[in-house]
Amino acid sequence: MADKTKRNIAGVDLGTTFSALAILNAIGKPEVVANAEGERLTPSAIFFDEEDSNLARVGIEALNSRHMNVDRSVRWIKRHMGDTDYSKKIDGKDWSPVELSSLILKKLAQECSSEHGNVSDVVISVPAHFDEVRRKATMDAGALAGLNVIGIVNEPVAAALYYATTIEVSGKILVYDLGGGTFDVTIMNANGQEIDIVCSQGEHALGGVDFDRKILEMMENAYKEKFDSELIETDEERAKYEDEAEDIKKTLSRRKVARVMLYGPAGSMRLEIKREDFEEAISSLVGRTDMLIETALGEAKLKPEDIDKVILAGGSSRIPLVQKRLEEIFGYVPESIVNVDECVALGAALHAGLTMQRENPDKLDASITNSLKDIKLTDVCNHSYGTICAPIDKETGKHVIKNHLILKKNTPLPCEVTETFYTMTEGQTELLINVTQGEGESPEYVNKIATHTLELPPDRAAKCPIKVTYGYDLNQRMHCKFEDVQSNEVFEIDLSIEEDAGTSKEDLLEHAKELEALTVE
Repeated sequence: MADKTKRNIAGVDLGTTFSALAILNAIGKPEVVANAEGERLTPSAIFFDEEDSNLARVGIEALNSRHMNVDRSVRWIKRHMGDTDYSKKIDGKDWSPVELSSLILKKLAQECSSEHGNVSDVVISVPAHFDEVRRKATMDAGALAGLNVIGIVNEPVAAALYYATTIEVSGKILVYDLGGGTFDVTIMNANGQEIDIVCSQGEHALGGVDFDRKILEMMENAYKEKFDSELIETDEERAKYEDEAEDIKKTLSRRKVARVMLYGPAGSMRLEIKREDFEEAISSLVGRTDMLIETALGEAKLKPEDIDKVILAGGSSRIPLVQKRLEEIFGYVPESIVNVDECVALGAALHAGLTMQRENPDKLDASITNSLKDIKLTDVCNHSYGTICAPIDKETGKHVIKNHLILKKNTPLPCEVTETFYTMTEGQTELLINVTQGEGESPEYVNKIATHTLELPPDRAAKCPIKVTYGYDLNQRMHCKFEDVQSNEVFEIDLSIEEDAGTSKEDLLEHAKELEALTVE
């Protein structure tokens, strides 16, 4: 029986296709917690029971149930994280990505509790390229699952942390993290357990799911060529063949040929898929990772020969073509000594321990503190943050609207920058505040992650100073302050709780009450 009074520090890899939870054990080492089925990875799939509307199944049973009723199934929800326009209607209720992700997190936490005791403080991993809205949505999902989310960590950073505490790592390191649905490449400087992040690049819709779809296309095309008929007629059949495609992909990572039977309306056929044909089909996708590597190297002002070691994370990094391309770029075989499926969750647990050590050291056992004492991590901003302003153009003498960067990408954390702006007109009584995320000066090509109006005193001259301060902390949380210097009026935006960046506190409380009656298995 688990000790229910025990409070575990945990890290969660909330993945597109699979998720995992790891805890720090009594001596400060991370351990992946197996689920009720005895598996260390839990499919990020949800199925709402057909007979009991208050029951949601998460994991392998949900994955298999998709073949029977796709309309009550959810998979790959991470790709919709932060998308306020996406919802899944089940039994008359519109489920948001935050709510659906919370069910996966609740499943992981419940099964940890039954074996090891309650999860108290948790860090959840996110792709390095996730914008502030997606990061906030991830934290909301954790809160909705009843977890105390003390921070988030970039997935390649978590992987690097685990590598650094497991094997000897030194020099300039590139982390290639290709998961089920997302891709990140991160460059860092490492000296044993001291890690300094340099920069990251990535894409939120590039991963194993996309490789699976290429195989599915190959199956559909082969059937069409033989029978002049479509292979798939229903959503349930598509779900079945999507899973079949994923299995073939994994087989082709071990063998040069995979064989499958296709059963369609015009008859059945035996299909042989060769690794070389699969590699040709996915070459453009892998090419996109090559381009992001090149961009990251350029950002770090490095060449491939400057990288001392390439380390792998994410299950899709097992694909032979991926490793072959990396060897061609860097001239040596990439490292995959640790389990590439588990290293992010394990590293997230270490990050949770480091966060507790920094913020609440009294809550840590001495053995855990001692285990973590030599780990030193310096992370960076993965995006630039700015505000919309209208300075005077030197050539035309007219005001020009532009995005002004305040916190620049790759600034080491924690950081805080203050700049002074000025009101534009005499008698100006309000100031439109925009917090932006993205690179460049054009407002059209950046995201407005928060928008508010600051009331100003009347009857003032133009060019009154407005002091703007942006801070980004070690837990990947941002705080902004806009201060009217003359009146001392201050408007503060905490993007870890900001409504514009995700779900409001009131909404979270309301959603939590709605979910109390729902059983997650």
